[in-house]
Amino acid sequence: MKTLAKVAALAAVSMIALNASGAGAEEITEFRIGILGGENASDRLRAYECLEEKTADLLGVPVKLFAPADYNGVIEGLLGGNLDMAWLGASGYAKVFLTDPEAVEPVLVKVNVDGSYGYYSIGFARVDSEINSLDDMKGKKFGFGDPNSTSGYLIPSIEIPKLGYSMKPGEYFGDVVFTGGHEQTIVAVFNGDIDAGVTWADGLGEWEDGFNSGALRKASDAGLVDMTEIQEIWRSPVIPEGPVVLSNKLPADVKEKMTNLMANLADEDKECAYGVMAGEAKGFMPITHAAYESIVAARKAKSQ
Repeated sequence: MKTLAKVAALAAVSMIALNASGAGAEEITEFRIGILGGENASDRLRAYECLEEKTADLLGVPVKLFAPADYNGVIEGLLGGNLDMAWLGASGYAKVFLTDPEAVEPVLVKVNVDGSYGYYSIGFARVDSEINSLDDMKGKKFGFGDPNSTSGYLIPSIEIPKLGYSMKPGEYFGDVVFTGGHEQTIVAVFNGDIDAGVTWADGLGEWEDGFNSGALRKASDAGLVDMTEIQEIWRSPVIPEGPVVLSNKLPADVKEKMTNLMANLADEDKECAYGVMAGEAKGFMPITHAAYESIVAARKAKSQ
């Protein structure tokens, strides 16, 4: 892991040096980190406390964490210049890029334990519901997380209709609803409030653990769900993991320091990395906009 972290850090620093020509040499007075929705705000803030402390020590300025109720809060914070860093989903990054291509720079991506940086949208239902596939969902209520979520809406809204199931409420599914986030979807299915839902997972490890990382792992760790009482009913094609982005308004040295901090997080503090990365992962590695061109194209087509 040390080799991966050092390579990631060096490559990322080189990338920033090339791309930071627009950044000034002015000093910052604070650093603001946005945390995407998907679970309750207190849990999100708790998971990022260690990163808050490390960032404050590194930059020597106060650090503020923001955990808005929905994805759009982080997206608008980045676009409005009110946030300096966030780990976005691929669809959220696509929205930022399509709105203002110069607002942020993708610098790092989470790497799974097998070295990949993909994940899946997972459809799931209660075991006792007798829903074993989408074929059993006719007339049932299907839950999605957030309109700006890649796995919680964008990819399912594209891939599920390809299989012949209309996403318009009442045409095949009895209703199609937004729950507000991944955690809300998982709890709603587990409690029987909706018949099935979608969430994200790396697809590695054991189902009973909620896989190695993702929303199911977080919910399982928190005791919100017994994984033996729910089952997978659909899985998307692999999705590129979303990027850690930094505001292009930041000075180049700040971007360099924060990229190094994130690139080495898993090597230097496994417990902190576990919380930030939503479970077991290898670490972060450099990424560029090119990895998300297909998601940007999908998001653009969806909005037309």
